[in-house]
Amino acid sequence: MPTRFFDDPDQTVDQMLEALARTRPVRVSEAGSGVMALVRTDLDPDQVAVVSGGGSGHEPAHAGLVGEGLLAAAVCGDFFASPSVEAVLSVVREVTGPAGCLLVVKNYTGDRLNFGLAAERARAEGLAVEVVVVADDVALPDNPQPRGLAGTVLVHKVAGHHARRGADLATVTAAARRTAGDCLTLSLALSSALLPGQSGERRTAELGLGIHNETGARDVDPSGAEEAVGLVLEALLPVVDQRHGAGTPLVVLLNDTGTCTTQELAVLTTDVLRALGERARLLVGPAPLMTSVDMHGFSLTVLPYDDDLAAALLEPVAPADWPGVSPVAQPVTFAPQHSDEPDWGAGERDEGVGTGLRAATAALADARDHLDELDAAVGDGDAGATIARGATAVTEALDADRLSTGSPALLCHELASLVERSMGGSSGVVLSILLTAAAGELEDGGDVVAALRAGLERVRVHGDAEVGGRTMVDALSPATDALPEGLDAAARAARAGADRTAEVTSTGVGRSSYLRAEVLHGVVDPGAEAVATGLEAWAASRG
Repeated sequence: MPTRFFDDPDQTVDQMLEALARTRPVRVSEAGSGVMALVRTDLDPDQVAVVSGGGSGHEPAHAGLVGEGLLAAAVCGDFFASPSVEAVLSVVREVTGPAGCLLVVKNYTGDRLNFGLAAERARAEGLAVEVVVVADDVALPDNPQPRGLAGTVLVHKVAGHHARRGADLATVTAAARRTAGDCLTLSLALSSALLPGQSGERRTAELGLGIHNETGARDVDPSGAEEAVGLVLEALLPVVDQRHGAGTPLVVLLNDTGTCTTQELAVLTTDVLRALGERARLLVGPAPLMTSVDMHGFSLTVLPYDDDLAAALLEPVAPADWPGVSPVAQPVTFAPQHSDEPDWGAGERDEGVGTGLRAATAALADARDHLDELDAAVGDGDAGATIARGATAVTEALDADRLSTGSPALLCHELASLVERSMGGSSGVVLSILLTAAAGELEDGGDVVAALRAGLERVRVHGDAEVGGRTMVDALSPATDALPEGLDAAARAARAGADRTAEVTSTGVGRSSYLRAEVLHGVVDPGAEAVATGLEAWAASRG
């Protein structure tokens, strides 16, 4: 059973380039040519052609950044392997016009040698070519050759901005070189990468990894996102302050190195911006820009903020993989307009009702694990926890004498408010709908049976829940019909209704409607089970 969506590992780079060539205004090198590259279809020979590349596995860098405002072309090697001199040279010939060409190169030996020799040969052919090397890694301070990391894409953006505006090669090169010199980057990953076709153990958390799956500068064990961000900034900011001055306003790039979820990136963003405070002026991302296949981690790139840099970064570009840039500000809040609270406990008291409620809530709290097990078989496994939260809220309200147990309409309003706010999910909403409608019927003079039927009707209208749909209605509806015969009869009817849900294998409502018959068969619906459990306990409490 595969765990990742690859075909032939040897064809992966070609397939990635084909996908872009099918969907973006780019040309792709011919199959079998020995070159793997993308070139813009709308090249302007009077603009400096900004070209980058290197080993694959870092997408969207670099092929995903080919387009107006960024790269004129990208030259790709195999995974984590530099493209050949001939491949780079062929692309330089393809894109270089009178304005010349700038090669943006990450500081790895293979890339420097191959791109450097290609530049020399291109110059010998009469082409105007310059090279800017990016060496933004700060993980190994004693290393005389820092690696090129995610700061490379900021160099792309600045160079592309100036090229687009018609700047000459010297100006574009100077802007790119200044940006490359200002960028400082450090990464942290919870697990290392595996290339297509590879399997095996992944390394655990490390600080200061490269983008070619090299081991980090040291092992770490962060307890969460905030501590991980702290570890990165603890090492990164002293270098920033030493080079650029303490308190310097910053542009920040938060780069996903491969497999961080949207939710993780949002949490990391909050932690980074909180830690940097007013120093953070612009945020690039968060997004995957310079990845390492499926490495689970992030990198932070920072460089001093100035208005010219901001203008270059904020200018929109064509490639969809560029995430955009956001000015950083303090959150602006608003005060939600909450519904009015019930007049808690303003009604009469009925000891029997209070005793029954306590028995029901205690039984539901005790049934938490059983209900979670039922839900895990058909859902996300949290039904017991959800219902237990509601039961706890009701118990606490009874303890505080906040429930009008002797005034049915008021009690329904109070319980509706409690379950809606404490339970969450659909269960709390369904019960609140039922109880709110029941309260209205009671206020209009109806009895308890009529009130429950009114509540069930509103549940049907808003939730399409019917008997046979594997919901709590499967127990509530027969219990309501049997209630004129007494609470014991209602409890028996609820139990029978709940048990019947184990035989229902096809529904049109709720989560069960998405599941196969063999998954549903033999499993009692947890909502119906909860209703039956609560009513049985209430009935038993009456002696």
